[in-house]
Amino acid sequence: MSTEALSLSAIRAVGFRTIVIREYGRIMRIWGQTLVPSAVTSTLYFVIFGSLIGRRVGDMGGYDYRAYLAPGLIMMSVITNSYGNVVSSFFGAKFGKHIEELLVSPLPNWIIVTGYVCGGLMRGLMVGMVVTAVALVFTHLHVHHVGIIIAAVVLTSAIFALGGFINAVFAKNFDQVNWIPAFVLTPLTYFGGVFYSVDLLPAWAQKISMVNPILHMVNAFRYGFLGTTDVSVVGAFSIMVACVIALFTWAVILLNRGTGTRD
Repeated sequence: MSTEALSLSAIRAVGFRTIVIREYGRIMRIWGQTLVPSAVTSTLYFVIFGSLIGRRVGDMGGYDYRAYLAPGLIMMSVITNSYGNVVSSFFGAKFGKHIEELLVSPLPNWIIVTGYVCGGLMRGLMVGMVVTAVALVFTHLHVHHVGIIIAAVVLTSAIFALGGFINAVFAKNFDQVNWIPAFVLTPLTYFGGVFYSVDLLPAWAQKISMVNPILHMVNAFRYGFLGTTDVSVVGAFSIMVACVIALFTWAVILLNRGTGTRD
């Protein structure tokens, strides 16, 4: 490998590392906004839905309702935080006019996208661990397949980090940053099998639910813990991998075109 190629690789490595370190610093600097709210919210869910309502619900999928609920709450926190971290960080860079520094640097756009996605992954996984710790206070978490748990949470976090990046690219104001999480992401998450099994729904509602990609992600994650699922695990991972590839490609194309960054 030539000296120029080595120098370019070193520059790219430094640039990527800088983005990741900055994202980590941002997460930890405002930990009261990035980590604590999910712990409080999940505690409330476990107290109200898991303990109070869960006693009336009984078993779900052959497991205590709190054990059934736990993977869904963990995944819901991962989804919202992975998305929220990237959309706020990249839009903040646009709003603060310091995104230009990245765009004029010798970093290819795919590295910029990957750096921000890694930031979303970090926050999503950290929040996931926090919510897991909360879940262990209320219930015992079975572990059916560690590999499936890790793969499902990483792929899901990457998907919504990429989704947040694309939202930030198109957003022109803070209202547009909040629109998709409020009116698209939240309904899909609540109807994504976090709190219930789709077997409880009528046949027509089950068919509609199968179109919701979050249902497949949550069930793949739950399968890793409990060994029970409402969908095909292979099909769920196929959807997740396809989404990561498609969204990453779209994000890089948008940056290459200057969409939202050269306006």
